[in-house]
Amino acid sequence: MQRNSKIPVSPARRGPIVLVGMMGVGKSTVGRRLAARLGLHFVDADEEIEKAAGMSVTEIFERYGEPYFRDGERRVIARLLDGAPKVIATGGGAFMQDDTRALILDQATAIWLDADIDILVDRVSRREGRPLLKNRDPRAVLTELAALRNPVYALAPIHVKSIAAPHETAVERIMEQLTQWQ
Repeated sequence: MQRNSKIPVSPARRGPIVLVGMMGVGKSTVGRRLAARLGLHFVDADEEIEKAAGMSVTEIFERYGEPYFRDGERRVIARLLDGAPKVIATGGGAFMQDDTRALILDQATAIWLDADIDILVDRVSRREGRPLLKNRDPRAVLTELAALRNPVYALAPIHVKSIAAPHETAVERIMEQLTQWQ
């Protein structure tokens, strides 16, 4: 049986593929397309957190605060990292938490999906409900967060730059990196 060289084998055999990176980079959209391309199930960690809590991420932040949210996020991600091959999109702050990051690096293939601030500002302006941006200047917040988070995101073994192009371009770049990473 001949193997299709476009579809990487090792990462899927290893377990989940986890997309990390800043809000607005396209982790959910790219993740859905990547999962379809690989023939894997897609899971959005924030959606799973909302299902488990029975409220939106914004409501959790407002009612209980960020530390409470991060604890629930870690528990949900730990459950999602059950070893079954799938693509998981995480929230922007998930990989910043030591315990969550250790779980991801140990049990999955982490991919840092990165983008320039201008692209992030454009993308976050298209969607409401981002707790860290509430009543704040998106460019200032994203610049500050990138300075803190990018060195941590860089711990992911695969780094893919998203550009101002269709999300399929990022999927292609991830596929190339996964093939090389084997």
